[in-house]
Amino acid sequence: MARVTLQTIADRVGVSRMTVSNAFSRPDQLSSDLRDQILAAAQELGYVGPDPAARALARGTAGAVGVLLTDSLRYAFTDEVATGFLGAIVDELAPSGVALTLLTSDERGEAVPARDVAVDGAVVYSCLPQSNARDWLLRRHLPLVYVDQDPDPEIPSINVDDRGGARLAATHLVELGHRRIGVLTLAVAGTRVSLDDDAESAAVPHPQRERLLGTLEVLRGHGIEPAIEHAERHGDEEAQAAAHLLLAGPERPTGVLCFSDVLALGVIRAAHELGLEVPGDVSVVGFDDSPVAARNEPGITTVRQDVAAKGRLAAVELTAAIERAREADAADASAPPPAEIAHHVLPTELVIRGTTAPPPI
Repeated sequence: MARVTLQTIADRVGVSRMTVSNAFSRPDQLSSDLRDQILAAAQELGYVGPDPAARALARGTAGAVGVLLTDSLRYAFTDEVATGFLGAIVDELAPSGVALTLLTSDERGEAVPARDVAVDGAVVYSCLPQSNARDWLLRRHLPLVYVDQDPDPEIPSINVDDRGGARLAATHLVELGHRRIGVLTLAVAGTRVSLDDDAESAAVPHPQRERLLGTLEVLRGHGIEPAIEHAERHGDEEAQAAAHLLLAGPERPTGVLCFSDVLALGVIRAAHELGLEVPGDVSVVGFDDSPVAARNEPGITTVRQDVAAKGRLAAVELTAAIERAREADAADASAPPPAEIAHHVLPTELVIRGTTAPPPI
């Protein structure tokens, strides 16, 4: 069977090879009728389009952007906050036709996605500060946007007011009358987080550190030293196991502040397994206002962050960063200075539902 090329289609339609090429790569250059005629001929002849790798090489672009995750790729499909964030990015990028590529920090053997995968830029999403994968992206000099990361003056960033949200949650329990309060957070690379020194604090992901600082600021301001427990991973089983450690002791807290709704759900399930009522015996507060918070019965009191807005902003800022990089490559010495780098902090708000009440008498 003869190989079908652009010239084959051009001969069939009676146009130039460049016109056929434009039908695939620059459709705005053709009338809709002519483009439809060319695409119909291509389909009839069995032509699937230009080779993506060759087209990317010719353009000097990959036609894709990456999202770097610290956790496994499975996290992107199972955590409802992550899926909401990624979905918002996809929606914002859809009109441009740019693809989304998920990159993991998991490096096995010779495979280093952040080093090897072709992308035009990347969102670094809630990664550990010491991430080797993030360093690879920086060394490639790719346009980047930081999300849920410590801000860098040279890189656009989107964060939420994690510290302010944690203050709202802690203040809510204190105002209800709770004085024995527990905190459930995540271990960092198997290490329990206390923020006792600057080196440890710098190794903690930005949202987790900010939430703990906001929590401690309020509680210690009221003379309350919380019991802090750590889940080994951000999953149901790990959350329940850590919650059991909080709730099974003789000085059981009457209220628990959780740094995600997944962790809050683990506390609720552990409480039920121990024969405790929520909120009668123990009040529970989550963070994120993910769909699970509203689905639970009773609904989980939580701190809301606008995950969709965070995803949309990430896509907008990354698109702008890629465009700035292209302009810089083409600019001469008389070009105007680059636009100011944007750093967004989105607000948080407390959503009170049925898992919090005054402590038992």
